Amino acid sequence: MSRRPEYFPLTLRVLHWLMAVLVIAMLLIGLGMVASVSPRHALLVSIHKPLGALLLVLVLIRLFVRLRSQVPSLPAEMPGWQQRIAHASHVVLYVLLILQPLVGWAMQSAGGYPVVLVEGHELPALVDPSVWLHSLLRSAHGLIALLLIATILLHIAAALFHGLVRRDGVLASMTGGRLPAATPSPVPGERP
Repeated sequence: MSRRPEYFPLTLRVLHWLMAVLVIAMLLIGLGMVASVSPRHALLVSIHKPLGALLLVLVLIRLFVRLRSQVPSLPAEMPGWQQRIAHASHVVLYVLLILQPLVGWAMQSAGGYPVVLVEGHELPALVDPSVWLHSLLRSAHGLIALLLIATILLHIAAALFHGLVRRDGVLASMTGGRLPAATPSPVPGERP
């Protein structure tokens, strides 16, 4: 049986940090779009749509790589309920990151708006135009964005807790930083 790695594979680390930057940019652009009626609105939309398509591709690649890779184990001293929450939160992140661009794409299709990747190239419509469906998907897109923000904030808080408080190597395994030194087992009868 092979030993679990101490670090996430480089491909997963690069995808993680690239996607972190892009997802935060997308959320900020999305907030800017719904809060603005300025001439910049069209520019934000023209960035938001292809970036959403790119993120969908990246999350699918990341999920494929993740399912085929050995990754570090969570610390053995971490209670089981915390490990289950950690695993569940990653599943929720993947689901939201896949669902959000698909709902956005379907929303644009229902509104009769093309998803232009680059000039002259657009994605096919997922659904037929429908005012009712567009409204429903727009609400869902906004709700998923709020759920993503909340989940990302919890993810960041947990990472900082592991990195700054527990110092157990969980954060370092994704940053490529220094892992904590293994503490030797105490010898019976010796004082620590």
